[in-house]
Amino acid sequence: MNQEIEKIVSGSQIRSDRDVFKVGDAVSVHTIVREGEKERIQIFSGIVIARRGSGINAMFTVRKISFGEGVERIFNLNSPFISKITVDRPSKVLRSKLYYMRDREGKSAMQVKDPK
Repeated sequence: MNQEIEKIVSGSQIRSDRDVFKVGDAVSVHTIVREGEKERIQIFSGIVIARRGSGINAMFTVRKISFGEGVERIFNLNSPFISKITVDRPSKVLRSKLYYMRDREGKSAMQVKDPK
C-alpha cells in the first residue's frame, strides 16, 4: 500500500530529462537563484563524483576547483530549481563514486579518462 502511494505521488514529480549524465562526466548545472523579486540563472560547472538514491530521492554531487580550493555541491536530480544540466565532457570511469578526487591537487584534480 505504501509503495503504491509513493509511485503515484512521486511519478508526477520525477523529471525524465535528467538521466543524460553519469559519474565522471564534466557537467554544467544551471540553477535558478531567487534574490528578492528577481530570478537569475547561476551555472555550477564541475565533475560528477557521485550519484545516489532513486526515484524522487535521486541526488548527485558535483565537484570543482575554485581559486585553488575544492568546492562540492549536492543537487537533487528532480529539483524544480535546476533549469537544465548539460554534459560538457563525457568520460569513462570504473568506479561508482569518485571520492579519491578529493585528495588530488593541481591539474589532475579535474581530469578523468576520455571515453575514446
